[in-house]
Amino acid sequence: MELLVDNLAPIMFINLIIFLLIGFPVAFSLAATGVLYGLVAVELGFIQPAIFQALPQRVFAIVSNDTLLAVPFFTLMGLVLERSGMAEDLLETVGQLFGSIRGGLAIAVVLVGAMLAATTGVVSASVISMGLISLPIMLRYGYDRRLATGVIAASGTLSQIIPPSLVLIILADQLGRSIGDMYRGAMLPGLLLAGAYMAYVVIVAILRPAAAPALPAEAREHIEANGARGMRSLGVLVVVATVVSYLAGEYYFSGRPAAPLDEHVVVSLMAWGITAWIIATLNKVLGLGLLSRLAERVTFVMIPPLFLIFLVLGTIFIGVATPTEGGAMGAVGAILMAGLRGRLSWTLLKQAMDTTTKLTCFVVFILVGSTVFSLSFRGINGDLWVEHLLNGLPGGQWGFLIVVSLLTFVLAFFLDFFELAFIIVPLLGPVADKMGIDLIWFGVLLAVNMQTSFVHPPFGFALFYLRSVAPKEDYRDRITGKLIPKVTTEQIYWGSIPFIIIQLLMVAAVMLFPRMVTHYKDGAHKVDASVIHLETESAYGSGTYSSGQDEADPGAAFK
Repeated sequence: MELLVDNLAPIMFINLIIFLLIGFPVAFSLAATGVLYGLVAVELGFIQPAIFQALPQRVFAIVSNDTLLAVPFFTLMGLVLERSGMAEDLLETVGQLFGSIRGGLAIAVVLVGAMLAATTGVVSASVISMGLISLPIMLRYGYDRRLATGVIAASGTLSQIIPPSLVLIILADQLGRSIGDMYRGAMLPGLLLAGAYMAYVVIVAILRPAAAPALPAEAREHIEANGARGMRSLGVLVVVATVVSYLAGEYYFSGRPAAPLDEHVVVSLMAWGITAWIIATLNKVLGLGLLSRLAERVTFVMIPPLFLIFLVLGTIFIGVATPTEGGAMGAVGAILMAGLRGRLSWTLLKQAMDTTTKLTCFVVFILVGSTVFSLSFRGINGDLWVEHLLNGLPGGQWGFLIVVSLLTFVLAFFLDFFELAFIIVPLLGPVADKMGIDLIWFGVLLAVNMQTSFVHPPFGFALFYLRSVAPKEDYRDRITGKLIPKVTTEQIYWGSIPFIIIQLLMVAAVMLFPRMVTHYKDGAHKVDASVIHLETESAYGSGTYSSGQDEADPGAAFK
């Protein structure tokens, strides 16, 4: 009994992990463990029964949380876009754009994965779409199976780190920080991770050309009448749009010298997209013939997603909208985009809303279970146990961050990001805050690390999604007529390993270079708490007294 009393908190935590490992639903594992050990603590005299009277108020606070409204909005936006065929058009267009170079299809998958991440934020939609569309093409033209499956699974997980990501919303809520700041902090690491994936593809294409061949000439569409691909026309369009966007950005930011980098990027992309769209539209309407078929295709397919990115992220970064309002505008923009493409239907909306409702309920139920667990866990001083455990680590902040990163990586083998976010973040966040660690930086560090949970063999969800759409039997290709061997589960697992290593390197980079994340503070109004200004007014006149002034000139403190 003494052993139980002295170690009730760690026993409770271990019991929860056991429930999860045997496959019991996450929400009910959390709630059941919380209720069970709460009753045990009441019997042992740790806590009073009245503590459970706080549960209804906590549950009501969850369902009335405006921040969590962003979850259904962004989910609906992503599902509408995924079902409207945007992914297919993007993959086909970008694949044609890069198909003439070695590894071009894999590079196209990464680029489209990043764009889908910035517009959908849903891993399953990205992986399944790219697996259905690009995997058969890559197998048809002789791509290495490990490279093909690995790049598809890893690119789909970019939805977890590139805003508007659902996991960033959850992390911001659990850490008690602004979603907008979390989005700003995660933008640069997300883009660098996408760049690292492309760099890996390029290296593989150089070292092993047969693993990532270029598309054959007969597979390249959008060829001009003279046999040219139209790249020169596209290059001129890019240069003109870049010059115009640069001038527009200089004009816009002339009165805002302290604007953060992410705002510069979003505004420049929007100006570039509008310029390219206007040029392509005038060329098509007036029949000028200045642009090639490829240039027109790239413009009309890629600009709408860029506009949607600005509508969502741009309004958040500029300060026009909150993340919840940005999500609402994104959902409306996705529906309008699907309607303009002629692909909006009641069936599409019904399916998207049904899936959105299920996912939102899933998140809310896990959060309710997490609240029950944390109430009992804190009641038996579990938070103090975690704090003492982590504060006693050698190395101070660095020791804490290294151990937390290792713990998150190991737990990601068995738990997905929702489980990690609701179980370990509420325990680690307060400790990090007391140690003086920036919680936005800490949250992004955890997000990049938790991203590996999607590509971890054998339980990675991205691997499961890809396995569900990858060919399980040999089949005959409908274009070439060749017999294509099946994709094995072992090939999918081995293909994910290089990208797990890349993600871990990005964890190290975020840890070593916090400026990658903390740039979100740029342009923020700084308050010096050491200086106090007191305004006084009397019959003898008014004045201002300021403490914290130069002590060498006391008279300068009063004006």
